[in-house]
Amino acid sequence: MSDPTSVIDDLHEESEELDRLVAGAASERWALATPAPGWTVAHQIAHLAWTDRSALLAVTDAHGFRALVERALAAPGSFVDEGAEEAAGLPPAELLARWRAGRAALEEALRAAPPGARFPWYGPHMSAASMATARLMETWAHGQDVADALGVVRLPTDRLRHVAWLGVRTRDFAYGVHGLTPPADPFRVELVAPSGDLWTYGPRDAPQRVTGPALDFCRLVTQRAHRDDLALRADGPDADRWLDIAQAFAGPPGGGRAPKGEAG
Repeated sequence: MSDPTSVIDDLHEESEELDRLVAGAASERWALATPAPGWTVAHQIAHLAWTDRSALLAVTDAHGFRALVERALAAPGSFVDEGAEEAAGLPPAELLARWRAGRAALEEALRAAPPGARFPWYGPHMSAASMATARLMETWAHGQDVADALGVVRLPTDRLRHVAWLGVRTRDFAYGVHGLTPPADPFRVELVAPSGDLWTYGPRDAPQRVTGPALDFCRLVTQRAHRDDLALRADGPDADRWLDIAQAFAGPPGGGRAPKGEAG
């Protein structure tokens, strides 16, 4: 049984880092466009606040969360955008306070979850550790969009190990949402962490593998960069195909980002 304490602690730190970034931005900078089409800095924070509230509902009120899922199924193409739009027009201080309150309540609920508890989500049910990992992944990914909009270069940390692990775990999901049959055999994945450590997944002797910087792998699986702009290597046709479709987030296939030479 996985102890969620470590990933919840890292989720807290990831959120605090992004909080410092936006809290120090002038109000007008919350209206800057981010790399996500149609989304400003405010939309990114509003989305995180909305998904934190959704996660809190999943952890504390399964019946209420089912009603939320029904709304999502009724409008699969617009549900996420509507959730972000709902609060993006608030004054930045009010939106920031809403995000802070929601994520604090979710953190408290995750820390109090009984061992072995499973919670509903938009995909498979999640443990407290899995829920915290998913929230960290989203916080880091949307935080990258915010940093890009504000012209800030963030230093990567080894908190990315949670995003990388999720990216590996969702390999078969990525094939499935594209209507493809997942490969029968696991891949070997070897990633160089920001600290210089080597993170490894899968059998050492697997014939198909992915290697490269952990930061680049995390940017790929969150679709924050096109693989042509990343220093990732795939050995084997299935591994190579995976790098074209990888996604660590729930829902339909994302549109991804264009290569830098084609952006704009």
